[in-house]
Amino acid sequence: MSHTAEHNEHAGGGTKEVIRITVILTVLTIIELLIGFWMIDIPLTSEGLRLALKGTIVILMMAKAFYIVAYFMHLKHEMKNLIMTIVVPLALFIWFIIAFLYDGNSFKNLRNTYDPYFKEQSTIKVEKKAHGAADKHETSKDGKKASH
Repeated sequence: MSHTAEHNEHAGGGTKEVIRITVILTVLTIIELLIGFWMIDIPLTSEGLRLALKGTIVILMMAKAFYIVAYFMHLKHEMKNLIMTIVVPLALFIWFIIAFLYDGNSFKNLRNTYDPYFKEQSTIKVEKKAHGAADKHETSKDGKKASH
């Protein structure tokens, strides 16, 4: 029976390994939180530092995702073919999202540049009415009021 328990320890199902990975994930989370709270005190004018800290948080999050997928979803000990069936579609999915966002943004910019009737509402200036001003109504030839 001890041989089976010893085999499980080396196969990746050991308690020591789970505790080690849990400690690593806890430390990474604490570092992320400390960086996040530190970013609150940094003035908005230092964009370079804020961008670097955000990049650091993203890298730490990706490291945590790796540990979760590798150890708790048991993919570290799987065959490479199984890993590729997960990684390749995920990479394609991320590429599709980036491509569709880029394409949609370029379409919006081209449409606003070449077709003035489709300008975004945020770029059209609207006159502000005076307080209490009523809508103007025109009178048609037959004496009825028509509004615009």
